[in-house]
Amino acid sequence: MIDRYTRPEMGNIWSENNKFQKWLDVELAVCEAYASEGKIPNSAWQNIKEKAGFDLERIREIEAITNHDVIAFLTNVAECVGPDSRFVHFGMTSSDVLDTALALQIAEAGQLLVDDVSALLQVLARRSIEFKKTPCIGRTHGVHSEPITFGLKLALWYSEFLRNKDRLEQAITGMRVGKISGAVGTFAHIEPRIEELACMRMGLKPAPISTQIIQRDRHAHFISTLALVAASVEKIAIEIRALQKTEVQEVEEYFSKGQKGSSAMPHKRNPILCERITGLARVMRGNALAALENVSLWHERDISHSSVERIIFPDSCIGLDYMLNKMVAVLDSMRVYPENMMSNIGRTKGLIFSQALLLRLTEKGMTRDGAYQLVQQLAHEIWNKDVEFKSVVCESEKIRSHLSLGEIEDCFDLDKNLRHVDTIFERLGLGSTKGGSS
Repeated sequence: MIDRYTRPEMGNIWSENNKFQKWLDVELAVCEAYASEGKIPNSAWQNIKEKAGFDLERIREIEAITNHDVIAFLTNVAECVGPDSRFVHFGMTSSDVLDTALALQIAEAGQLLVDDVSALLQVLARRSIEFKKTPCIGRTHGVHSEPITFGLKLALWYSEFLRNKDRLEQAITGMRVGKISGAVGTFAHIEPRIEELACMRMGLKPAPISTQIIQRDRHAHFISTLALVAASVEKIAIEIRALQKTEVQEVEEYFSKGQKGSSAMPHKRNPILCERITGLARVMRGNALAALENVSLWHERDISHSSVERIIFPDSCIGLDYMLNKMVAVLDSMRVYPENMMSNIGRTKGLIFSQALLLRLTEKGMTRDGAYQLVQQLAHEIWNKDVEFKSVVCESEKIRSHLSLGEIEDCFDLDKNLRHVDTIFERLGLGSTKGGSS
């Protein structure tokens, strides 16, 4: 089993050390912009660039007194730089640093999430082709409907994650903005040109307009997108859980050697990873609601969003990274039982071909309602009986008055139901290979 879901990289992005490093990156970008415009002596800029740094423990010591993390950070940076630190944070407000640095963290985290989705797309593509021609029963309302293939299930998820990748990239782009415009966004003590230069150096675009903060509709869009991607991961997890039920047993999570399923029942092999994913998706949706609550703040800004974001951004990014990598592992190692799929197709004794029979009767001149009632009556008569639907149909004088035995046989052709599978795969760019398990 591929264990690729240990991801220290995502945790490191949201570490205190990286957060303060991003704050320092913002301050240095602004200082460099000032220097390029002749607003800071070049010697001062060189000194700042060389000496600027921070110490986590020292920041904590200062914050214990100031009760203000940005001031504690700036005080520590000033201790490192010396007198030239008077040029650091010049004309700026705390949110210039916080919001711009958060955008940098999101850009880093977002790239990891895009990579995760790409990995999931790869395994979905591979396994959908593997089971492209493996028949299984389609279910609507949880009840057997008509045959599909297991490859089509996987291809459907592949298609959804193509959309999710686009959504994620759009949401990341929406967050690639910085803000260096001062206490209420009016550039009262800093020039727009400085913001433009600093953002360009950081690979961001300036927010066209801001208050003290970058507006939180952007952040809500990003977190909501993560929740939507998580919902799609959960969708796969729930389907696998349903197909792993003992009475279904069409697929199964990999169960490793030495793994235990129950403290009480030694026989148990439970879909614990998919259940864990289902639970985490609920947390992701809760975080999305919190992000939406952050959109409406008082006037040009209040601080009610700040405490929320210290939780939901690390947790949502780390959580989705975990979910995606777990699902890659689940799908990569998932056991599939084609023989059980075929057995389940036969459980209703051919009732799943009722629509084909209905349509053939209407083609032969019966009204749709008349044909429907006739087929439904025969189907319901044998619903709980151990008899093949086809044999009952062949014995029906009313049906035989319209259809020959050969035409009836044609209605029960499994391959005919699946004749357009190649076309669907071609639409998705998954190729037209005729192979696959059967």
